[in-house]
Amino acid sequence: MGKLATYLSFVRFSHSVFALPFALTGALLAWREQPFAWSQVAWIVVCMVSARSAAMGFNRLVDARMDALNPRTAMRELPRGLLSKPEATVFVIVAAVVFVFAASRLSPLCLALAPVALMIVFWYSLAKRFTTYTQMFLGLALAVAPVGGWIAAGGRAGAEPWLLGLAIGLWVGGFDILYACQDVDFDRRHGLRSIPATYGVTNAIRISRLMHVATVVVMASLWWAANLPPLYVAGVAIVAALLAYEQSLVSEDDLSQVKKAFDLNGWVGIVYFAVTALALYIG
Repeated sequence: MGKLATYLSFVRFSHSVFALPFALTGALLAWREQPFAWSQVAWIVVCMVSARSAAMGFNRLVDARMDALNPRTAMRELPRGLLSKPEATVFVIVAAVVFVFAASRLSPLCLALAPVALMIVFWYSLAKRFTTYTQMFLGLALAVAPVGGWIAAGGRAGAEPWLLGLAIGLWVGGFDILYACQDVDFDRRHGLRSIPATYGVTNAIRISRLMHVATVVVMASLWWAANLPPLYVAGVAIVAALLAYEQSLVSEDDLSQVKKAFDLNGWVGIVYFAVTALALYIG
């Protein structure tokens, strides 16, 4: 059990709540027009958890040297020696194989797109070495979730998955900018790129706030585009309140609450999925 706990901590398993609710929301929207089976739900969950685990494991592997140098991350599993690099590599490969297999159980199209999804989620871990807009690529990686959920559920052409994907990308990029503010000095010393490292903390926070405002606008536009019941708007309002509170916790002069702000995002996905489900099946 000790080793299992180490692996779960290694990939921050609890953070699956960031993307999984939106993959399921994408599937729910598609199931308005398509019959659904519980086996689909199960395989979508397996896909999301395995893809995210593979991506996080890959991130930890490629960042192991930098993590050891950064006081904030030096206690992670690889720098501390709780996991070896070969163990971590095997974990990433197994998680990726599980993802591809789970995708094959959903549809031939999901199987064909599985390698593309893996390339997108793996690229984020390398982006900070090449581009200032690292946080945008994390947004892209999680924006894949609702689109993937829609396709897995048999969804056809429609604006819904793209609007939801855009909202998720803006939301994730916005909170990752806040998170990256913690490492501005370290990133600049070691030649790593990010929006805060390039534009400074003050401007980075402004960009994050604009992205979260845009998140709410795009979520609200989905209400009109998908002709959703009025109850859906209540969910968007709650998300807006959560994001406003998150932003209030962080300022240029005080980054001490960044982790609290980051963790708050777990509730965004849960609340949004729950209210959307209620709107679809009750509202």
